[in-house]
Amino acid sequence: MLKIVSFKICPFVQRVTGALAAKGIPFEIEYISLKDKPQWFLDLSPNGQVPVLITESGTALFESDAIVEYIEDEYGSLEENVSNEQRALDRAWSYLGTKHYLPQCGAMSSKSADILEQRSEKLIAAFNKVEAKLDSDFAFFKSSQLSNIDIAWLPLLHRAHIIKQHSGYDFLCGLPKAQAWQKNVLSSGLVEQTVSEDFETAFKAFYLNNTYLADNQNIVQPKGCGTKTSCC
Repeated sequence: MLKIVSFKICPFVQRVTGALAAKGIPFEIEYISLKDKPQWFLDLSPNGQVPVLITESGTALFESDAIVEYIEDEYGSLEENVSNEQRALDRAWSYLGTKHYLPQCGAMSSKSADILEQRSEKLIAAFNKVEAKLDSDFAFFKSSQLSNIDIAWLPLLHRAHIIKQHSGYDFLCGLPKAQAWQKNVLSSGLVEQTVSEDFETAFKAFYLNNTYLADNQNIVQPKGCGTKTSCC
């Protein structure tokens, strides 16, 4: 069986578990502390980062992009009859999502409204690009079927949902198509298969403790979306 080495709240890991879960591929997972990385993990991961996927033959793969491509190469595409052009577009839209994982993490760690606004700017701009691309007739990014793009954006949508539930702050405020897409992706059943049972507890302990968003009073929404938490 495939094995993943993970940090509980890492978005890059959730993208990999999402790729596996969407295809129904069984896997086991071992969590480590990034503050105290065991030597056996450092021996497996040249960059010292999660995720690491250990294949059934015992090969340790690192870097989430490479792992996701391996899953598709080894176990087949999630979608059938995808042209090379469309596959390239799918990878580009997926990359637009994954390159904003760390900016979202930084935004959620902000200590003040000003810092949150500054750190959220590029992520919110990316969500605006998604809003312009989405088709209201489709449940997911490009059709009524989950694709690799939806899986790549899953960590961003999931974390945005938790933040909104707790604080009222909405990274997708004023973006109705993106909000509908978020709801559909989170209702697909993938979330429950991609994170640990105590994910939300661990997430809140890290991002909703001694941060601006931890105090859910008088939260200022993104620019262009008003100043009240009820704007959406």
